[in-house]
Amino acid sequence: MAQADLYETLSVARDASGDELKKAYRKLAVKYHPDKNPGDAAAEAKFKEISSAYDNLKDPDKRAAYDRYGHAAFQGGMGGGGGGGGHDPFDMFREAFGGRGGGGGGGGIFDEFFGGGGGGQSAGGGAHGSDLRYDLEITLEEAVKGCEKDIRYRRPIECNKCHGDGAEPGSRKVTCSTCGGVGQVSSNRGFISFRQVCPSCQGTGQTIEKPCTSCRGEGRVMDTSTVKVRIPGGVATGSKLRSAGKGEAGQMGGQAGDLYIIVHVKEHELFERHDHDLFCEVPIKFTLAALGGSINVPTLFGKGSLKIPAGTQTGTTFRLRGQGIPHLRGNAKGDLLIRMQVEVPTKLTADQKKKLEEYADACGDPANPMSESFVEKAKQFFR
Repeated sequence: MAQADLYETLSVARDASGDELKKAYRKLAVKYHPDKNPGDAAAEAKFKEISSAYDNLKDPDKRAAYDRYGHAAFQGGMGGGGGGGGHDPFDMFREAFGGRGGGGGGGGIFDEFFGGGGGGQSAGGGAHGSDLRYDLEITLEEAVKGCEKDIRYRRPIECNKCHGDGAEPGSRKVTCSTCGGVGQVSSNRGFISFRQVCPSCQGTGQTIEKPCTSCRGEGRVMDTSTVKVRIPGGVATGSKLRSAGKGEAGQMGGQAGDLYIIVHVKEHELFERHDHDLFCEVPIKFTLAALGGSINVPTLFGKGSLKIPAGTQTGTTFRLRGQGIPHLRGNAKGDLLIRMQVEVPTKLTADQKKKLEEYADACGDPANPMSESFVEKAKQFFR
C-alpha cells in the first residue's frame, strides 16, 4: 500500500517554513489527540501518522533526504537514519506545545487545552482590556427628567505609534521562546498540573524584537477620554449604564473593555423618593386647614394646584397622579404624595389672642382641651 505524502499529511506546501510546519502539526494534533477522541482507533492512528510526518519534516537533514528520495530515505539506514518508526507521538506533542502535558498516554493534556481559561485573551490574540467604573452623581431633577453628561476619565488607550501591537515600526513579532507560542506555561506536582499565563508574552504567544519607544512595548498609553452619556429619566441610585469599548484598551491589539457608569442621586431639599413615587411635606396655616381653600404646591415638572378641604388635619396626604418618577420601561409615571403639616402660630398679637379666645368660647371648648374620645381612651392613666 502506497504511503501518504508527508506534506499532504500535514496539509502544507513543500516549501513550508519550520514555523508553518509546527503550526499545521499543532492544529492537527489537537484535533486527533486520543484525549479528545477516547476509544476512536481511527483518530489515534491519524494522530500517530501526523506525529510521524512532523518528526521527519521538522529535522532539516531528514527533510532534505525525504525531499530527494521520498519514503525510501527512511528505509534500510539510508539518508536520515531511520526516523520513520522510533519516535513517541506523545513526546512529539509535548515538544510542539512547549513541554506541556502528562505521561506516555497524554494524561491531563486536554484538561489544560480545553478545560480552562486562556489567559484573558480576546479574539484578536491580545489580552482583553479591563472594564472601568465611573461613579456619577446627579440631582433628583436630572434623575426624573433624564439628562446628558460629559464624563472625563483617565484610561489606557491604543498607542498611535505602534497601533497597539507594542512593536517599533519596522520590527516584528516572534514566537515566544518561554511557552513555545501557546501563551501558557505549566508545571507538574505529582499527578496535578498547574498552569498560568506565560510571564514572558502575557498570554499572546509572541514576543517583540524591538519594543515601541512610545509605549515601551505595552501597546497602550495613558490618556484622558471624554464620553457623552445619556441618562434616561427614571434612574435611581445604583443604576448601571454601560458604554461599550470605552474601558481600558486591550494589550497587544486585544479587545477594549467597557465603561460602567454607576449613578448616585443626590438628596433633595423638598422631595423624597419612594420607588416611583415622590413624597413632600407642605406646611399650611391652621386657618386654611380649618376653613379650606386652594394652594399652589411644588412639583418637579412645574407648579401644581391643590384643593384643601375644610377641617384638614396634620398628616392628611393628597396624591397628584403622574407627577412622580417615570418608569425606565414604558410610559408610566409614579405619583406625588403631599402630606399636610398644619402650622400652629407661636406668637399672637393681643387682638389675635382675643379673637381666638372668642372662637374658643363660641365652640364651647372645655377646660380640658383634649378631645373627649382621647380622654375616654386615656382615662385609666389619669387616676
